[in-house]
Amino acid sequence: MKAIISGGGSGGHIFPAVAIANALKARFPDIEILFVGAEGRMEMEKVPAAGYEIKGLPIAGLQRKLTLSNIIKNLQLPYRILRSRHMVRSIIRQFDPDVVVGVGGFASEPTLKVAARMGYLTIIQEQNSYAGLTNRILARSAAAICVAYHDMSRFFPPSKIAFTGNPVRADIEQSTATHEEGCAAFEVDSSRPVMLSVGGSLGARSINLMVLKNLSFFKDNDIQIIWQTGRWMYDEAVAAVAAAQMERWVKVHQFISRMDLAYAAADVVLSRAGAIAISELCLVGKPVILIPSPNVAEDHQTKNAMALVRKGAALIVRDDECVTKGLPTALELLRNPEQCKTMSTAIKAMAVTKAADRIVTVIHEQIRTDKAVKKWDEMKKEMKKKKRVKK
Repeated sequence: MKAIISGGGSGGHIFPAVAIANALKARFPDIEILFVGAEGRMEMEKVPAAGYEIKGLPIAGLQRKLTLSNIIKNLQLPYRILRSRHMVRSIIRQFDPDVVVGVGGFASEPTLKVAARMGYLTIIQEQNSYAGLTNRILARSAAAICVAYHDMSRFFPPSKIAFTGNPVRADIEQSTATHEEGCAAFEVDSSRPVMLSVGGSLGARSINLMVLKNLSFFKDNDIQIIWQTGRWMYDEAVAAVAAAQMERWVKVHQFISRMDLAYAAADVVLSRAGAIAISELCLVGKPVILIPSPNVAEDHQTKNAMALVRKGAALIVRDDECVTKGLPTALELLRNPEQCKTMSTAIKAMAVTKAADRIVTVIHEQIRTDKAVKKWDEMKKEMKKKKRVKK
């Protein structure tokens, strides 16, 4: 068996892709897996680190901020798309996969579009509660769409939908870490309240500013925070915490690789509303305040967040209000143990376990069906040939 997995751009696409690859490898040890990503993006580093080969395409996304640099990039976009489609056609022809799986991200569109046109089996993994335009278009030729939310027939043909949940990192799904172990790993006091602030693997400027502009808040309320800044604001954050002498209350990290321990340490989480972050939060069952990013296509993070809010499983704070409202909302939640307990119960009820295994089952079933159909088509052609010879 051979499989191509395409997508990336952020941890929210890469971690599920690797989880699917690992689950395929566990069930079919002899499978050959090739990743296709976007040059210069996270996947070009993270995928090889996970032990898989990856090919990079010169694809990029549309730049929404109208700066001179971005205008030039947008003018180059048609060339990048055509070049990527040409390259991926060669990659697919040489690798000759049994299936091509798209997990979202820049590289997913040209890879699945070209694969479908070449007659290859394609499968989509839609992570969000509101399907983006690209996946809605790709779904027309896909054999199956693996989804993480119910009521997705608004976007996809019901006959193609498979409810699988979103794959998350094994260390989170299988975590047995205690609160004390988590606190020890991040050098915080387990007897005092702990917040966790995460803006995704790349960081989030507004969430970082929420912490940066309110450093005295933590000392004033005797609350500790584990703060993942991402790469861009890490140095500024470290310098500000040192200057304010807040090291006891504020623990700064550029990137947290052991999110299982970070979740274990946290009493309350402040997070973006990316699909994979939400899937992880459902599994760990922590009270959460979601701060959706406004810089995503079709505002899908707000729609993800509202799917939880409507069930009493999370609170939401708007991105443009988080600097002033985020931490007070978290403090109010910390001081209400009954609400924390209710929210934890509600969010845990939304958890889906073994999502990667469910997706592998869908992939395997579709490959078997695809091969059976192709074999039947070949038999029919052969029968027609024999009839013509007899005549």
